Amino acid sequence: MRDLTPSVEDQAEKRILKTYEEKNPVRRVVGQTKIIAIINQKGGVGKSTTAINLAAALGEMGRQVLLVDLDPQGNSSSGLGIEKSTVEHCIYDVLLADIPIEKVIIPDVCEGLDVAPATINLAGAEVELVSEMARENRLKDAVGTMRGRYDYIFIDCPPSLGLLTVNALVAADKLLIPIQCEFYALEGVTKLLESMKRVKTRLNPTLDIYGVLLTMYDNRTTLSKQVVDEVRGYFGKIVFSTLIPRTVKLSEAPSFGQPITQYDPRGKGSIAYTELAKEVINRG
Repeated sequence: MRDLTPSVEDQAEKRILKTYEEKNPVRRVVGQTKIIAIINQKGGVGKSTTAINLAAALGEMGRQVLLVDLDPQGNSSSGLGIEKSTVEHCIYDVLLADIPIEKVIIPDVCEGLDVAPATINLAGAEVELVSEMARENRLKDAVGTMRGRYDYIFIDCPPSLGLLTVNALVAADKLLIPIQCEFYALEGVTKLLESMKRVKTRLNPTLDIYGVLLTMYDNRTTLSKQVVDEVRGYFGKIVFSTLIPRTVKLSEAPSFGQPITQYDPRGKGSIAYTELAKEVINRG
């Protein structure tokens, strides 16, 4: 049978891509830039969902935000309505062709939110970076030039601990770790923390955990509540108070190229990410 399901890019509204030079003027003083990698080596824990919706919520609160899509699947890019076929340069070119990140950034994707997109080209970056000089510092050098222009720079990491993720660990000031409220919630987090410690020792002495976010929470199940208690017992106060619920709307929003705050502004998912954005601002 033919697959009649429309693709994400078919459903997303056609977007005319602007260049960074055409970015809307910023009418406020930007604070000290915080570079935060959204990371977990497990897939399906809500990294891209959190990257899109937290960034959009902060943008709507008047912050200037840059979202760097470092995942070859490019879910953060397509989830914000960016058609990859229309992207001339992506984050791959920044890492391996020495193109300035300004040439890649698509400004004003949402209010206060710019995106450095990913395309399928990024899939080859892991192999190609192996032979490059200063391979771990490529992303750090690129995003470092954007300090002072954004309040927050979020890096949406791939679900692995390869060279792309190492680049994110070196570039970031802090880590935001989404953990789903399901069986084996903490599985793999130990390896992530070990990788973080190695990078902190050798490449990025200031790297630390910014916060742990519990996602896909279902208050009807005992399991979800047990996982919340387990994660909070393990990580303590760095766990965000906000719980991201499991909702259909959060799953639907990317197929329309919109953050949840636009797609379902009064829904549980939108309220949760707005509350999370407030927590992020309060943490400084």
